[in-house]
Amino acid sequence: MSTAAAAAVAATAVTGLAAPPASAADPDVLTVDFADHTGDFRGGATGTLYGFGDEGAPTQSLINGAHITNTSQKAPYGTQHPSGDAIKVEDGFFAKNGEDMYIYVQDYYPDWAYNGGKRPGDTRTYNLENGTYTEGGNGVWDYLEVVEFVAEAVAADSDRPQDYVFIPFNEPDGGNWYPDWANQKDQFLGDWQASYEKIQEVWERHGLGHARIGGPGDTRWQPERSADILEFAKEHDSLPDIFIWHELGINNLGSYRRNFADYRELEASLGLDPIPVNITEYGMLRDMSVPGQLIQWFTMFEDTKVDAQTAYWNYAGNLSDNTARPNGANAGWWMFKWYGDLDGSQTVKVTPPTPNGVDTLQGIGAVDERNRRATVLWGGTDNDVALDLSGLDASIFGDKVDVEIRENALTGAEGLADTPRVIAAYDGVALTDGQLQLDVPTYDRYAGYQLIITPDQTRDVEAGAAAQPWQDSIEAEAMNLTGATVYTQDPQASGGWQFLASGGKDVGSFNRVGSRAEWNVEVPSDGTYRLQVIGGAPGVPGRHALFVDDESAGTVQYAADLALNANSRWKYRGSAEVLVDLTAGSHTLSIRSSADGASVLPNSDITLDKVSLTSVEEGEPTLYPASGFRLEDGASLTWSGNAKGGAAISGDGRADLYATAIETGYYDVQVDWASTKASSVELTVNGAPVTEVASTKAGKWRSSVTVHLNEGINEIELRSPDGGVVQSLTTIRDRAADDAAVSIEAEDMTLHGQASVTQLAASTGTNASGGAFAGWIGNGTANAVEIPRDGFAAAGDYDLTVYYANAETSGQHDYNPQVVDRLLQVQEGTEQVGHAYFRYTYSWNSFSQRTIPVTLSTADEALRLGNANAWAPNIDQFTSLSLIGCSPTRIDPAPGKAPRGITHHLNPASEPARPRPSALGQPPTVPSLPG
Repeated sequence: MSTAAAAAVAATAVTGLAAPPASAADPDVLTVDFADHTGDFRGGATGTLYGFGDEGAPTQSLINGAHITNTSQKAPYGTQHPSGDAIKVEDGFFAKNGEDMYIYVQDYYPDWAYNGGKRPGDTRTYNLENGTYTEGGNGVWDYLEVVEFVAEAVAADSDRPQDYVFIPFNEPDGGNWYPDWANQKDQFLGDWQASYEKIQEVWERHGLGHARIGGPGDTRWQPERSADILEFAKEHDSLPDIFIWHELGINNLGSYRRNFADYRELEASLGLDPIPVNITEYGMLRDMSVPGQLIQWFTMFEDTKVDAQTAYWNYAGNLSDNTARPNGANAGWWMFKWYGDLDGSQTVKVTPPTPNGVDTLQGIGAVDERNRRATVLWGGTDNDVALDLSGLDASIFGDKVDVEIRENALTGAEGLADTPRVIAAYDGVALTDGQLQLDVPTYDRYAGYQLIITPDQTRDVEAGAAAQPWQDSIEAEAMNLTGATVYTQDPQASGGWQFLASGGKDVGSFNRVGSRAEWNVEVPSDGTYRLQVIGGAPGVPGRHALFVDDESAGTVQYAADLALNANSRWKYRGSAEVLVDLTAGSHTLSIRSSADGASVLPNSDITLDKVSLTSVEEGEPTLYPASGFRLEDGASLTWSGNAKGGAAISGDGRADLYATAIETGYYDVQVDWASTKASSVELTVNGAPVTEVASTKAGKWRSSVTVHLNEGINEIELRSPDGGVVQSLTTIRDRAADDAAVSIEAEDMTLHGQASVTQLAASTGTNASGGAFAGWIGNGTANAVEIPRDGFAAAGDYDLTVYYANAETSGQHDYNPQVVDRLLQVQEGTEQVGHAYFRYTYSWNSFSQRTIPVTLSTADEALRLGNANAWAPNIDQFTSLSLIGCSPTRIDPAPGKAPRGITHHLNPASEPARPRPSALGQPPTVPSLPG
């Protein structure tokens, strides 16, 4: 292994990530030429089919952070699925990054595969001259009425009808009305023409110009059908505005580029200008939530500059299994986010070892010349990776650069992923003719990686990386096991119809009194640590006992995960977190199915995939450098002055970042920034302006304020109307401030109407606090729960966190769980002050949390929770927290440690010199070049 690889391994050890054993294989080489531009970044590969359920499912922070530009949803007021209506989710979709809202028009029908639209034996002849049908067979075709109704609904009810794309036919070759092309070609072409004309007729009636229509929507690339359709549509002026087909199988990772080339050749042969393409369904179950799989798909679609949407294999509202819990990120979400961060860049030529290989190393390279930032994303191999980088223009990057590499490892579909950790960082690395070589150790083929290169800057990249909380992890199959079995989860098994396990294996049959998994780990200091267990609780909540050095240390409580069928049972993995106090030194952590050695805990037959331990002692920071900010409306990175590498924002300019909170509560948010005069930085958290921090004069500043963050992803927007340069933002958990929160158990709430409290038996394994919840809430204004204002008797802005269960489904489908997002409305006295949809929790005994922001105008009016029109979720607990823990004091104290809530002047002369290089290891190798 080269010096650079050794340095990267050293970095891994210092920052607390457990590196896998060194691979005996030679590294896979990924070559990136930043001078060879391949076009504007498209960013359409994170589209999603039914990724949106109802308003707020997923939450706005998840939507914005994932940078979703296109989605396909249900026809307005349709009945195929109980949620996913395009009109109902358009506000959230279009809020920041949404561009194209597609509609599956046939999903207006209630059944699969759209049997309501055509009866066997129907015959229709479409007259192209007068646009009329001659009916035959045994029924009247009603689909044109549906097409007209759906188009009218969008035209009349949408605020942005011009941003919709209609898909009249979904998978018409796959059994949905037109599978027999030899005998049904003319029927399809006539029906295509009729549907196309009907939509245009509606648009013309509303004065909306041309309606965009996508098709044909085949299950796969169909050259013969596609040629016939394009030839016909060209002749009859009904060409699709977006050409659509699906790429779903494992081998499509190898065949897509050839299919796309064939399509472009077909267009050219017909004398057509290129039509935009959307692959409106791609990937299998095994690809969802897996960074090392997703990057392979992203790479193909970005290379060909098309849009593409992850397939809808489970339920609506979780970005196709690429989110965790109501507001959390899994590792797949972080891959979406990293990809979206490339917006505004130029992509560059990347050469992997096997360009069209299935399940191989693939990557995307991009350069943002305006902000002088270069990025590489990669994954898909078990081997270490050698990055061969060239074309780093000295006029952009200078002769020295800073390098930061982050790792994003699989956490399961419902497993919470923290902000990806820095595994290597290099400060002030000299370039030779714009070239750089880096060897990066690979956790496993399912992990994803991000490299960011910027000019040498004021911020100490290495010190920032070293300041991360200590962490260590172990694969479950590597633990000392008793009464359990290691299972291999083959990514090729069942044609991709299963979820993958970190490292390719997991531990199951954990169902005996003596079942246990033990880990000998050494921690660096006395303190509090967060143990996270990635595992699968099949459809019910469950428990394990935690022992430390053979002494009881609490309970690992699991929420339920999806258990749709035998294929996904135990494989749809989530995470459980528990805090444990440890002394410095070696310890044996033991996860057991039994707490007393005599009986198993409720529902303890839970799959174990991976276990990690993270220091969460007070003061442990998570740093978000400006090099990772999204810069909007004129904001840009600046490379002059005393805040090099910071985000310069002024006027309408804005910098966005996405901060993780593994637990809901108060956090100190620290902003490092500079100003050339008296100025301020305004903070908006999850859409709510919470505070500003200010300076009284020119200088460098460290401003701190305590705010409430929700479990999962929190969108933080930074603005500075008078001008400022933000170098970084840091979050630090402040559990002591949680004393300001007010929590009320369901059994202590005032019940109205049918609302009642249920006590759950211990045998359910429930994670309900106190084992009880309030149900039968809603379905009329009389049935509600009421919360007195004790403890938060003041007007102001609050976050109301509701711990809830919702396992309602409606109807049947061949493979999609028909989940219902339940609405909860909040009233202050008689005035509604907030509402939110609460997504599926898999079991009525399994509780998640969802936060509703509200502005209360009184000090004493009780809060009433219910739903006037349908059932609300069951409620376990309610917690009220003010959005801001304390207002920042705008002062300029003497240099020293800044107390909470102040703006502190940083005197550059008093700052210690930067270590170069630091303990993170030596700089990477630079190739020797001929003289």
